[in-house]
Amino acid sequence: MTEPVPIPVHLITGFLGTGKSSFIQALVAAKPADEHWAILVNEFGQVGIDQALFAGREDVSVKGLPGGCLCCQLAFVLQAGLVSLIHQTRPDRLIIEPSGLGHPAGLIDVLRSEGLASALALEEVITLLDPRALDDTRTREHGTFQDQLTLAGGVVLSKCDLASDQQLAAAHELLAGMWPRKRWVGELGRVDGESQPPQARMAGQEVALIDWLLPAERAPQRQGGGHGCDAHNVSDVREDQPEISMPAAHRAARDRARLAQASEEPSVSGMMPLPGAPVIEQAEGLEHASLGWRIAASEVFDLDQLTQWLDGLPREWRIKGIFHTQDGWRSYNRANGRAELAPSSWREDSRLELIAPLGGQGQEQEGMVAALPLEDSRQLNAALLACRSDGAARPFNFFGE
Repeated sequence: MTEPVPIPVHLITGFLGTGKSSFIQALVAAKPADEHWAILVNEFGQVGIDQALFAGREDVSVKGLPGGCLCCQLAFVLQAGLVSLIHQTRPDRLIIEPSGLGHPAGLIDVLRSEGLASALALEEVITLLDPRALDDTRTREHGTFQDQLTLAGGVVLSKCDLASDQQLAAAHELLAGMWPRKRWVGELGRVDGESQPPQARMAGQEVALIDWLLPAERAPQRQGGGHGCDAHNVSDVREDQPEISMPAAHRAARDRARLAQASEEPSVSGMMPLPGAPVIEQAEGLEHASLGWRIAASEVFDLDQLTQWLDGLPREWRIKGIFHTQDGWRSYNRANGRAELAPSSWREDSRLELIAPLGGQGQEQEGMVAALPLEDSRQLNAALLACRSDGAARPFNFFGE
């Protein structure tokens, strides 16, 4: 009896707003026709936006794990979720997208654990880096941001069409000086507008985007040349990865999650939103706070009012949403102050997630949930309901009030 072949696992990491979901969508569009893929999407926010952005396909199975970080807050449900996903879908390849605030070390430990190591083969970790992020001292000096890059075997410089030549050069210089040396560095951008397929480049040459994912023997373009590219085998990546421990903040979040799991506090995550009564969830952790809505599909928003309000929220906030508008269903995605609006195939409900840094506005306290900075949560709720096409005729209930 032959031994089952381990499923290749690709860990796609990157800080908030680097474009991980868009990158994975582009990979899916270029996937081999004979492969069935499973995608596990983790989000820091509570309502789950990213998994709703993947259009339904018979050859791709998507499972979402919102509401915290896979490596700590959701570590105790990750293994069960992976076993269930693998058993149900029998994928040829598994892609995991952790939260932008997720630390990859803890997740790598889970994938290498005794219960999963024989079933999964961890390929090289791919990290996305928006070159413009290096201009932000807060991001550049963040420990998770630095560790994501350190643990990466390959790095994709994302949104290169929005970066200056100086920003691109600074990103390449940073990566060239890192240890371990990056096996490859690619550039990803759009040259003819957002509606066109992304352009993938390496060492100044256009390459097939899927070659960054598939094993080296199927991707000869990786070998040699370019910014820090090296000619190792993919199997060497596991040995080359440096040992980086989980930061204290993530360990503390994991411990709190263990205690919360043992409690019997009710959760609203499974509740169904009703007209005039959305499901609203708020949380705090890892120096960030989140506020999310799930809104009945029958509620229709005025697209112009909605985008004007969202565009006016603080630039440092990460904003994602899917909305039923009078112009159809639209997704809204804003990172680093730049917003993208696109059609969406999602139809189940409207969703909005706001993620904001807490900065120096207070430390985490067990059992306490701080309001989002700069604005009161009820004010945000009132502003959102005012963007409905029928105005505020049916006020939203806030936290069940």
